[in-house]
Amino acid sequence: MPFRERYTGLINRYREYLPVSDSTPSVSLGEGDTPLIRLQNIPRLLGKDIDIYVKYEGLNPTGSFKDRGMTMAVTKAVEEGSTAIICASTGNTSAAAAAYAARAGITAFVLIPEGKIAMGKLAQAMMYGAVIMQIRGNFDAGMQLVKDIAGEAPVTIVNSVNPYRLQGQKTAAFEIVEELNRAPDFHCLPVGNAGNITAHWMGYSEYQRAGIVSSAPKMVGYQAAGSAPFLRGAPVENPETVATAIRIGNPQSWDKAWALQKESGGWFDELSDAEILDAQKLLAEKEGVFCEPASAASIGGAMRDIRSGKIPEGSTIVCTLTGNGLKDPDTAIEQCQAARMVTIDAELNAVKQAILSHM
Repeated sequence: MPFRERYTGLINRYREYLPVSDSTPSVSLGEGDTPLIRLQNIPRLLGKDIDIYVKYEGLNPTGSFKDRGMTMAVTKAVEEGSTAIICASTGNTSAAAAAYAARAGITAFVLIPEGKIAMGKLAQAMMYGAVIMQIRGNFDAGMQLVKDIAGEAPVTIVNSVNPYRLQGQKTAAFEIVEELNRAPDFHCLPVGNAGNITAHWMGYSEYQRAGIVSSAPKMVGYQAAGSAPFLRGAPVENPETVATAIRIGNPQSWDKAWALQKESGGWFDELSDAEILDAQKLLAEKEGVFCEPASAASIGGAMRDIRSGKIPEGSTIVCTLTGNGLKDPDTAIEQCQAARMVTIDAELNAVKQAILSHM
């Protein structure tokens, strides 16, 4: 069996498509190259002739798509001489920033909304050694503070307002095209800050201009109903949703997202928290793929649009799953515990009866 060349991260893989030189040393944890999983059971449940894939970004090094952008942002920060980075975060950005800062040997400062971050994500930022500042305010307040402090302290912002973030995140579209040997007809994503949907469109568009594909997908973004500024047509002052990763009321990529929605022929829509959690559970139970709540907005929204015919039969669809389900175990356990856990005596007959009752 021939040996496979060691994978060293997306910067080394896609240098010709990224704003780096041959001499730029990448700060990498082996991000990218995540699975594109073809769903088998959910399409049968829908009763439609449809091809659905999920791009499982939860298998990046820190468990979310943020690693794609962070490898680029931190690489460029270090190349430009920065010794500290800063971000506002609902959780995943803070975890990625802290990890890549640790890898680079620089300091990460993260602002998070007090009491509004999943424990798995907070644990990551703490373990990676970030300086964590909990603010009495939401993500949008934190984002404004980060932008304000950039002119007052020697730190590099690594939120998606940093253009290098989107450059790294666009590589997910490259990988999808390379596996499918084409672009999908529809690409569905959860939308919070709207940087990721923007980055994917950048990737598809670049491959189309390069002649690698002849078409680009319709881009479809789904928001949580309690945090849906694109559906309201204006920022949402106090966003609320169980899907903490998209609990953002004032998206930083607002104009770019509206532009790509129009250019691609796609749309934005919203889901209730109940719909999001139902989709998360269904995906895990029927396909063995465990994503965090925000991620499930993409598959939940796609299923609804498939049922209604808005996404027609015969289509090839990719749904981005932005984060791993282990990011928010409390929410997962809360919705499953009653149905999936029983307490029995430590006796053979009790085990047998429990098994038979669930057959």
